[in-house]
Amino acid sequence: MITDYVKKLVDLTNNQYEQFHFESEDDQPLSQQIKEYWQNLGLDFPGTETPWSAVFVSYCVKSAGATKQEFLFAPSHSRFVHFAIQNTVNNTGVFRGFDIADVTPELGDIIQNNRGGNKYDFTYAQKHKDYPSHSAIVVEKGTDANGHYVMTIGGNESDSIRKKKVRLNDGMKIIQRSSSPYISVIRDLK
Repeated sequence: MITDYVKKLVDLTNNQYEQFHFESEDDQPLSQQIKEYWQNLGLDFPGTETPWSAVFVSYCVKSAGATKQEFLFAPSHSRFVHFAIQNTVNNTGVFRGFDIADVTPELGDIIQNNRGGNKYDFTYAQKHKDYPSHSAIVVEKGTDANGHYVMTIGGNESDSIRKKKVRLNDGMKIIQRSSSPYISVIRDLK
């Protein structure tokens, strides 16, 4: 079931994509919007040279109505992923982190993956708060000629806001990849 919050998160994330996906982070109006992402979270804007993908996800989650008690708004993906995994461990909270092998990604979920050639796994994410990674918000589920997928929208992907397909197997779980392997799914229960 799609909650009002999930619908708002998906709509808001899609709107950010529609407005800015043809823009580069160094050009108006996207550079001004990136500044808004940082400031909306109460953070100083360091410029577009600083990675802003986690700030994009945090901004969307917050703007859709999540509170700081529910989600750890942060400039680092690993921080809010670790927070969500601890929610799962403690059976608390409305954002919960799971191994990609354990859940089917749904609308409003956040899929985390490695970046920079790293190969961190879920066990590592459960034990650590600081490591490079990336994540994006699930905005669509479907099937095409190549099989099942979810579509994500993420910030700071090729210096803009981009959509990507994440392939699912017949059991509707994420198909792991060798380059930038997936780490976790933050389940959105709000």
